[in-house]
Amino acid sequence: MIQIALPNKGASRDGVMRELKALHSADNDWRTGRMFSLIYNAGADVESVAREAYAEYMVENALSPFSFPSLLKMETELLSMIATLFHGETAVGSMTSGGSESILMAVKTAREWARAKRPGISSPELVMPVTAHPAFNKAAHFLGIRAVAVRVDGGFRASVPDMIGAVTENTIMMVGSAFTYPHGMIDPIGELSGFALENNIWFHTDACLGGFMIPFLEMEGYPVRPFDFRLPGVKSISADIHKYGYTPKGASTVTYRDMDLREFQFFAYADWPGGVYGTACVSGARPGGAISSAWAVMRYLGQEGFRGLASKAMRAAKRLRAGIEAIPGLHVLGNPDGTVFAFGSDGLNVYDLRDALKRRNWHVESQHLPPCLHLTVCPVHEEVVDAFLEDLAEACGEAASVSENDRTEDAVLYGVMGTIPDRSQALDLAVKYLNDLYRIKP
Repeated sequence: MIQIALPNKGASRDGVMRELKALHSADNDWRTGRMFSLIYNAGADVESVAREAYAEYMVENALSPFSFPSLLKMETELLSMIATLFHGETAVGSMTSGGSESILMAVKTAREWARAKRPGISSPELVMPVTAHPAFNKAAHFLGIRAVAVRVDGGFRASVPDMIGAVTENTIMMVGSAFTYPHGMIDPIGELSGFALENNIWFHTDACLGGFMIPFLEMEGYPVRPFDFRLPGVKSISADIHKYGYTPKGASTVTYRDMDLREFQFFAYADWPGGVYGTACVSGARPGGAISSAWAVMRYLGQEGFRGLASKAMRAAKRLRAGIEAIPGLHVLGNPDGTVFAFGSDGLNVYDLRDALKRRNWHVESQHLPPCLHLTVCPVHEEVVDAFLEDLAEACGEAASVSENDRTEDAVLYGVMGTIPDRSQALDLAVKYLNDLYRIKP
């Protein structure tokens, strides 16, 4: 295996920065609005505020609220603003490193709550739609819980009858999303959480993607499905600030209906010679910059700023959806609720279409089951709608002429992954691909 050793002598500051900028130049340019995933772009002014606020606390460690009381103040204020946004009069929460950690904490809390409130369950289960984020599968794997994935209905939302039908005496948790990442739907959380409440089951709303979009769309008069603490069955909500909260990565939250529920999340150890140890989440040391940046952006934008950005993103999404539907052979999947959606084709290989878009410097995500392309629409995309639709129409013509021999490796891989009958083989292929990806190449 090829390895790279630590240099004997350090390079100059200027030399390191030149090399860093050269490496960066090969990455996708997200500031131009030609990227529809991974980065949530609200414009240069918001980025500047977030960057400056992060740098102010770049070194500080949120592990100790006693050493850095300013971080404790900002974190608790931030969580209170979010609780209010989700109509949680008694709600409290914790800040995490990302949606996966927020979800892990919610699942862990539900497990501990069930142990206390429903003793005797030796094989706990979590019931969720197949469109729920794989972080729930990961959390269940880590925590010794069986994840039960249930099909969605024809509109790509959780099927209430099937979800209820999957519940057993071992079910400790049910899940719904707002939005679902694959198709941008809000699941029927009212019906699902109502059933969970009646049957003493923890219900979690995963609003990692939509938590900082849906409330502001509602304020702007768009009809939205209920998902938050206004529904009495909802016990917890995950929401990523580093998505439509427009802050740097490393900023997510998990919120609970009240302090009694959050107590099941905490970990403490009193017998360590180093002192009493206690943490709210998985992380011990936590970057202060993630907290200060999120707090600063929330304060900078306020409700008015977030509402304006939500309106811009929604206008762009509606224009994109209408334009895609107008292109022969393309269709939007279902009836999405907001600024996230997927589109497919009955006649084209969508992975060839994605490659044709990439050659035109547009970056969209591939999905399967069924094959489709994903768009997460941000405020900056309002400026590029017409250009994207024009190139998309041209890309359709190009994709139609691609032969099987000319198909790219990525297109072949995604096409194969979705059609392997034995899903354990698909899983093995994904693991081997990932293992090979993270190594030094010749």
